[in-house]
Amino acid sequence: MTSILRSPQALQLTLALIKPDAVAHPLILEAVHQQILSNKFLIVRMRELLWRKEDCQRFYQEHEGRFFYQRLVEFMASGPIRAYILAHKDAIQLWRSLMGPTRVFRARHVAPDTIRGSFGLTDTRNTTHGSDSVVSASREIAAFFPDFSERRWYEEEEPQLRCGPVRYSPEGGIHCAAGPGGPGPA
Repeated sequence: MTSILRSPQALQLTLALIKPDAVAHPLILEAVHQQILSNKFLIVRMRELLWRKEDCQRFYQEHEGRFFYQRLVEFMASGPIRAYILAHKDAIQLWRSLMGPTRVFRARHVAPDTIRGSFGLTDTRNTTHGSDSVVSASREIAAFFPDFSERRWYEEEEPQLRCGPVRYSPEGGIHCAAGPGGPGPA
């Protein structure tokens, strides 16, 4: 994998998934979306999709053989999911903080105001997924957005989004540069 050169103040990207348990409930889905917006994330791309079992197995292959693997794969293929590419100066850590602990029981007791503390049902049906590192984010974004070029985004869109002005398009569900000639999603 080649390294992408970016300025020190560049925005960081992360993958955020809203799992089938939340997508199935429009009020929860909207509440999570509003948390993304109210925490000043820029939504770079967004899509809803049905994930095939084979895609889930490939995505979670690092967990193969663990006790929860089959249950997780079956659940993630059970209904629609929403995938986001989010940008923020510290996107990975901020999204992980907003999600809260993976284990819902723990989230409810130590971080009840997090997404998982508020909406999680079980450790598998815990509403969200987020990348845990820059390397994971790049790999996971490529899995869900195969046409997205991280390199091109950092060259063309990131400087305009970072320096503003930026507008949010409710119709498209993404942010874009507000000035004339601002790039839209490719």
